[in-house]
Amino acid sequence: MPELKLKVTAMKELTPSIKMFELRNAEGGDLPPFQAGAHIDIRTGIGVLRSYSLANNPKERDRYVTAVLREPEGAGGSKWMHDEVKVDDVLTSTQPIQNFPLEERAPMSILLAGGIGITPILAMGYRLRTQHLRCHLHYCTKAPEDTAFMDEVKAVFGEDVTFYHDGGDPSKGIDLKATFGTRPDGAHLYVCGPAGLIRATQEATASWPQGTVHIELFTSARTEEETAAMAAKAASDEAFEVELARSGETLTVPPDKSILDVLLDSGYGVPYACEEGWCGACVIDLISGKADHRDEVLSDAEKESNTKIQVCVSRAKPGEKLVLDL
Repeated sequence: MPELKLKVTAMKELTPSIKMFELRNAEGGDLPPFQAGAHIDIRTGIGVLRSYSLANNPKERDRYVTAVLREPEGAGGSKWMHDEVKVDDVLTSTQPIQNFPLEERAPMSILLAGGIGITPILAMGYRLRTQHLRCHLHYCTKAPEDTAFMDEVKAVFGEDVTFYHDGGDPSKGIDLKATFGTRPDGAHLYVCGPAGLIRATQEATASWPQGTVHIELFTSARTEEETAAMAAKAASDEAFEVELARSGETLTVPPDKSILDVLLDSGYGVPYACEEGWCGACVIDLISGKADHRDEVLSDAEKESNTKIQVCVSRAKPGEKLVLDL
């Protein structure tokens, strides 16, 4: 899939820590269409890809709008976007990637955004309104001045939005169990925000049917205990083989390397970003072989179907050979 050249045509400080970027085709003409919930991976000046959700109306073909939270303790991608990128700069990105789709057949869509998590949720609002579908947004931030896109959110959702300002103390914000403990008939829930909000929402919606709670991650949502368990599991990893169906090549993945590592070492240009299994950039179609799915992107149903694999963290089950669509 060819990369895009995107010209920065506008920037705006939405909050003290969140900046909006308007991006248009540097070569002129329309941009590839995107669906509500999609993101693009931008190649930053520090040499890594970073995923940024698209916030504008999916009907628009002339621009992409995203927003970036400056994270002083991060790896540097957000700091580069905030401090180095200027209007008229040209950025390189992937085409839109969809890991957070709407289920438009649902009679009710409930949206939950925490902070910068409003970016894909706002695009969902535009889509739901265009289709005249029922929805309600719960939007959680520290304070009104920390609420990105507030005026636009009000314009899109009207009376179907509830704001929560907790002053930095989640216990003073939304009561997740009271709000989501009982599922409205046929409703689907879409959640994007900090890992703590996502974990707490998953606990509050434990009784909801499988496939009705959808999450978008900006970082891993695993607890410390889950992370430790994954590390312990990795300590017993074994070597296995992957066959590349299109080229016919067979590669060996040693215990201390990922499939992604081996593919890159062998000259295969596989897209990737987080390398931790939560962003979805490196998903590849899996033709055969049983995978040990260790990512946080694929749903339980997708893992059960075993037709895709996140090659940065997932491996083959013992004794299995994986055949990839490469």
